[in-house]
Amino acid sequence: MTNIIGLKDLRENTEQYISSVSKGKSFLVVRRSKPIFRVSSVDEWGDEGRWETVVDFTKISKKGVPVGEVVASLKRLHAQDR
Repeated sequence: MTNIIGLKDLRENTEQYISSVSKGKSFLVVRRSKPIFRVSSVDEWGDEGRWETVVDFTKISKKGVPVGEVVASLKRLHAQDR
């Protein structure tokens, strides 16, 4: 459900709405009872939340795995596939 807010309310309470949007809420902004735009969070990665966990490196080591080791392993695997 999209929340409907007035443009004046948005201007007067911008910080409150920024906080709400960062928590996943979206708002339809109206002026004189006509919709003019929607406020929603940005999908930074452009994937709409469709990431899939392939490997959880914290299960290998609680502190994770150094990226150099991961890259070296991937290079070895790639060389074997040739």
